[in-house]
Amino acid sequence: MKRRTAREKAVQCLFQIDMAQVDLHDAVAMVLEDQEQGDPDYMMFLVEGVLKHLPQIDEELKKYLRGWRLERIANVDRAILRLAFFELMYEPELPEKVVLNEAVELAKLYSDDQSYKFVNGVLSSFLQAREQTQV
Repeated sequence: MKRRTAREKAVQCLFQIDMAQVDLHDAVAMVLEDQEQGDPDYMMFLVEGVLKHLPQIDEELKKYLRGWRLERIANVDRAILRLAFFELMYEPELPEKVVLNEAVELAKLYSDDQSYKFVNGVLSSFLQAREQTQV
């Protein structure tokens, strides 16, 4: 399974877990039922990583929502942002631009016409703040 596909499937799993409150096993089964695209290991790594670090991810994410509450943003946008924050916070070897681009592309694919701008803004604010603290 390509990394882009793994990210798409991870967002779908996170959406199922958040929205329908299904458990991890059922969410993975639903997302992979028609899948013939190889090994889902990276997708599982992403989903399990987000779930493991969810309190820390949400706490950090809330700082950059500017005028929004986490519970009020669209469920798919929340899943995309959580995945991107996991990768940015816990996978330092991944290039930040790749994570940002992938999140924006996922928002264009799965969300409404304006969501990709919102996702880009939140992630860009996080990256700017992080860059300033590293100087």
